[in-house]
Amino acid sequence: MSSAPPISPPVSLVCFDWGGVILRICRGFAQGCEQAGLDVRLNADDADLYSVQRTIAAQYQVGALSESEFFAHVSASTRGAYTPHEIAQIHDAWLIEEYPGARGLIDELHTLESVQTGMLSNTNARHWARRERDFTAAGTLHHQHASHLLGLAKPDDRIFRAFERETGRNPGEIVFFDDLPENIDAATTAGWRGVLIDHEGDTAAQMRTALGALGVL
Repeated sequence: MSSAPPISPPVSLVCFDWGGVILRICRGFAQGCEQAGLDVRLNADDADLYSVQRTIAAQYQVGALSESEFFAHVSASTRGAYTPHEIAQIHDAWLIEEYPGARGLIDELHTLESVQTGMLSNTNARHWARRERDFTAAGTLHHQHASHLLGLAKPDDRIFRAFERETGRNPGEIVFFDDLPENIDAATTAGWRGVLIDHEGDTAAQMRTALGALGVL
């Protein structure tokens, strides 16, 4: 006689990624230039350039580079096509706007006694400061954790464990929304309930559907 499958614990924490889930962001260097009002002066699809900039960004996101070092290194990666000041302009323009309905969903969750909210984002200090000044939906979340503060970045398993320690939650109690498959795969492997979000679609509607299926809403 087979044993019954284990019963999943109820969701007690709804955790969001920031960019691509709550906040619309640029998805590439050329778009960042356009958003900043700068012309594209080099091949934005150059694979080598992308690889170098991705490595620099990864260091910046875990706090291993200061703002000035990050801007200088990215400028150097463009072989001087963009000055550090222009890289800063692109960096600031990277955050565009909150997705329609995201704040309403978060506010609705905050009326529930059964769950709390959180954020786990790969980001940096300069962008992080804007969650309370310019893009306030994220600033209302109960548990706000970022890669540059933890010194770890998704999809590293250690960042999920760090979040659990900081929030006092067990893995199965957490539902996590992210727009990158590798982060959802890592969260699911860690025991979280990962839900992949299409950043080009209605992110709030996607999350409402998932939260309804889980019995949260």
